[in-house]
Amino acid sequence: MEIQKSSIANEQSELPTAVEIQAWIVSYLGQLLEVDPDSIDTATPFDRYGLDSSAVIGMTGDLEDWLNIELDPTLVYDYPTIEALSQHLVEEF
Repeated sequence: MEIQKSSIANEQSELPTAVEIQAWIVSYLGQLLEVDPDSIDTATPFDRYGLDSSAVIGMTGDLEDWLNIELDPTLVYDYPTIEALSQHLVEEF
C-alpha cells in the first residue's frame, strides 16, 4: 500500500483539497528553488525542475508531515506532476 494514515486523529479530519495540496507544493518548490511560485506550472513534471532524489525525499517528508499521512517517496515518480500527485492524494482518501 502506497499511503497509510499515520494517526487516528487524521481519520476524523479531512485531507486538504487538490487545489490546497497543489498550492502547498507550489509554495514549497518556490522556496526550494528560489523562484517565484507563479512561475511553477502544476502540469510540468517534477524532474524538469531539476529535483534530485534527496530533494524529492525532503519534499515528500514535509508533505507527509503537513498532511499527517505516511507517503512513499516514490509517489513523485508514479505521479510525476503537481497536478497528478495532488489528485492522487485526494482520491486515495
